[in-house]
Amino acid sequence: MEYVLVACAALVAAVLAPRYLPSKLGAARRRVAVVAFRTLFALIALFCVLTTSIISIPANEVGIVRRVYGLSSLTNGHIIATEGETGYQAQIIPPGTFRISPFLTVFNEVQRLPVVVVPSGYYGRVVANDGAPLPDAQIMADEWPEEDFQKYLDAEYFLTHGGQKGLQLSVLKPGVYPLNLALFQVKIGYSKNGVLEPKGDVYDVGGLSKEQKYLDTSITSIAAGSVGVVRSSVRKEGIDCTPITAKTEEGGVTAVLVPQGCRGIWSMSLAPNDYYLNRDAYDVILVPTRVTTLQFQGGFERRYIDLKIDAKGDIVQTERLQGFARPPDAADAAISTKIEGWEIPQELRAIVQITPENAPIIVAAVGGQQEVNERILIPSIRSIVRTVYGGEISVPHTDETGATTTVTRPTRVLDTIENRTVLEEAILKRAQEDGRRAGVDVKEIRLGESAIPPELLLARQREQLAGQLKAAYIQEQYSQEQRQKTEQARATADAQRDIVTAQIAVQTAKLAEERKQAEGHAERLFLEEQAAGQTAQANVLGKESVLQLQQTKLLLELLGQHPELVANLKLPQVYVAGSAQGGLEAAAAIFGSMVRPEAANK
Repeated sequence: MEYVLVACAALVAAVLAPRYLPSKLGAARRRVAVVAFRTLFALIALFCVLTTSIISIPANEVGIVRRVYGLSSLTNGHIIATEGETGYQAQIIPPGTFRISPFLTVFNEVQRLPVVVVPSGYYGRVVANDGAPLPDAQIMADEWPEEDFQKYLDAEYFLTHGGQKGLQLSVLKPGVYPLNLALFQVKIGYSKNGVLEPKGDVYDVGGLSKEQKYLDTSITSIAAGSVGVVRSSVRKEGIDCTPITAKTEEGGVTAVLVPQGCRGIWSMSLAPNDYYLNRDAYDVILVPTRVTTLQFQGGFERRYIDLKIDAKGDIVQTERLQGFARPPDAADAAISTKIEGWEIPQELRAIVQITPENAPIIVAAVGGQQEVNERILIPSIRSIVRTVYGGEISVPHTDETGATTTVTRPTRVLDTIENRTVLEEAILKRAQEDGRRAGVDVKEIRLGESAIPPELLLARQREQLAGQLKAAYIQEQYSQEQRQKTEQARATADAQRDIVTAQIAVQTAKLAEERKQAEGHAERLFLEEQAAGQTAQANVLGKESVLQLQQTKLLLELLGQHPELVANLKLPQVYVAGSAQGGLEAAAAIFGSMVRPEAANK
């Protein structure tokens, strides 16, 4: 309005200015001055008119128009005008607009507000400040059809086609929206690592601000291996919402469910995916459909009797106690059972699974996985284990003929060691029956540690230890014998050369002995023959002749062995006369002269 007054004043000044110019100016100067003044005031008026007529909206903002001067006013209960009434107008000036509308800002105020930006992974929670009132018992406005969603964001279409005032069931998915923030308020709540942050975005007629409140507008993400059971607080129009009575099996859990889109727990669960569900209207309970392990572990104190061997080789036993605490991730402590009057804590592991079709029934009748475990599965398994341990089991039995039959007898303590598979099957069979009635499939039962009183195992342990000692003694004795044989073999190998040398020496001595015997025998035969010859010779020649002959023979042998004696020998000059009939007189004479040379010279 100020610009309009200035423009009018400028126009008046342009018309009246020549009248007030000084009369002293010449005609030419006066005409120039008039043109100048009128041009100046005309430009001022034009500037004021353009200022109130040119509209420029940046690409990241929208223009919200509020009519200040109008011919009619809004009816009671409305704040957004659709027919030009005074107040906020339904139509907005889109982002990136540049246009000239004469005197637009004279009768209106244009407010530039940011566009709404919904980041990925979140949705925008919308509240309409105007529209039709909600019916009784309805807490949220009806959801807009998907095909009309873009029209729903148009304020004029929203107000003229049944848009309801208040919290909207429809949400803004990730994206950028040029909304009329005089009509719509949008909130976006953030979370980090699953923890809500008190710094949500608020888009309203005041622009973008931060709200210091906890609000979760993250998308509903159902991971693989889970289903989402929906508890709805709203109802869509045009759906038959007749309740459905559902149960797991005959005699099992029963629950009242409703079709999808109705108020209550939906009979159909949501498959793994991401959903843009308004958390003000839908509460999604995640139910794992993968196998889940229930551990019954710890929470008891166990006695032990330890056996050891002292320095003398005697078995010594000592008693000790050890406490087993319940782990934080265990479903419950070990199950306290009684067999044959003995208290035996039993640890075990149960593997269970909730099927997707039973998930809504379980949530409606019991609750989530934790409630199912605490209210149904854990008490059931504890009771079943106590019943089996305190009752009877069927075990295989082989008779005298070798035939195998099944015998039913009371459960014994040592069955927890010797017949674990039979106990597991008996517990599993009963647990599966209870599980099916609760809508849970019990897949497997595995027994863990059985805290058997040590007195029941002591005799067997002592027998085993004694047997092991005996076996160790036998093995050690055998090892000593082998070691002796090894040492003997090694010593024999080391003395082998001496043994061979000695054996060769013995054989050589035997051969030498045999040679000596042979030589002696030959010498004896030779001497015997020689003696016989000499005897015969003595009988013929006489003993003296034979003696001389032997002397001569020996002399000749000596001279043959030592020829140097002949060179130094002085032979006597002896003349022997006699018969030439081979007598020995000549030889005897010659030999005698050699022996007694003084006689030879005579």
